[in-house]
Amino acid sequence: MADPIEHFWAVIPAGGAGTRLWPLSRAGAPKFLRDLTGSGRTLLQGTLDRLEPLVEDRFLVVTGASHADAVAAQLPGLDPSAIVAEPSARDSMAAIGYAAALLERRDPDAVMGSFAADHVIEEPQVFRRTVAQATELAREDWVVTIGIDPTFPSSAFGYLHLGEAIEGHASGYRVLSFVEKPSEVTARRYLASGEYRWNAGMFVVRPTVLLDLLAESDPDFAAALRALAAAPDTIGEVWPTLPKIAVDHAVAEPAADAGRVAAVPASFGWDDIGDFSSLAALLGAGTAPRPRAVPVVLGDESLVTAVHSTGLVVPAAGKPIAVVGLDDVVVVDTPDALLVTTRDRAQDVKAVVAALKSAGRADLT
Repeated sequence: MADPIEHFWAVIPAGGAGTRLWPLSRAGAPKFLRDLTGSGRTLLQGTLDRLEPLVEDRFLVVTGASHADAVAAQLPGLDPSAIVAEPSARDSMAAIGYAAALLERRDPDAVMGSFAADHVIEEPQVFRRTVAQATELAREDWVVTIGIDPTFPSSAFGYLHLGEAIEGHASGYRVLSFVEKPSEVTARRYLASGEYRWNAGMFVVRPTVLLDLLAESDPDFAAALRALAAAPDTIGEVWPTLPKIAVDHAVAEPAADAGRVAAVPASFGWDDIGDFSSLAALLGAGTAPRPRAVPVVLGDESLVTAVHSTGLVVPAAGKPIAVVGLDDVVVVDTPDALLVTTRDRAQDVKAVVAALKSAGRADLT
């Protein structure tokens, strides 16, 4: 068990519809509110569970106004003031920046860590040790990110290009650049070089440093966030005027160009469960040894009958499901929608959501 870190705050952005996990994840019931691992805890609850030993009760959960009640219900031990409701989605810079502005006023010595509500992390003790190393760098005014050791050449994740080690910090390296999702060929080259890590979107930084860096490129944005923190009751007027931009583009990438970003490489297992293929892999589909060729079931296994089939089956509607002669199939059955696809085409599920919206079926998305 890790010791609590003084003045360390966990900021949990809890947003996004997770369209590649439709129909399990939807705008009204996003993936962070669901148990996708069979652990008995939702992804949001799991996120707080692994951070609590480091921060005790120092949390800010930033979520959409429409999800605030559900978040509060799942986290009954959290003080209501720790849930920050966004009137609308304005991307991660607004969400994380507003949390930073609130913490800047609340705790001048604060270091904040931003950790998405919908990620799965194995080896929580290794995770906490890595975060503790990141806070040491952040206290020296670095913007610190955590670089995940890549286990395969993924074209679904962004990458960090690491440079030289930072003097006095055996675990810290300069980040030369942030790289968008590459082709598989390029990703293979990254792995072979040993200089790249997956960008998991985790940032550890002093709130004032984050806002001051934002002010260098967009002073009005930073000023608006600070003014909003001083007068939270104006959020209805101010929020719609904030730029819609990711923290990576607004702060992290320019800061890396200026030599102000550090990374702590991490060896713990990590997944953002971006689609049903990654969910199947996380749950053990395709791993060996297995007693026989059967699909992984998320839910009541007694509802699923499989004959010479592999993949992932989610019997969320409570009905029996039979799968015969299908390899790497994905079947997700909910009370109002049924999805059948393959793991190879799992990334295309978002097109279903787009088609439903175009057809005026917002009730299903």
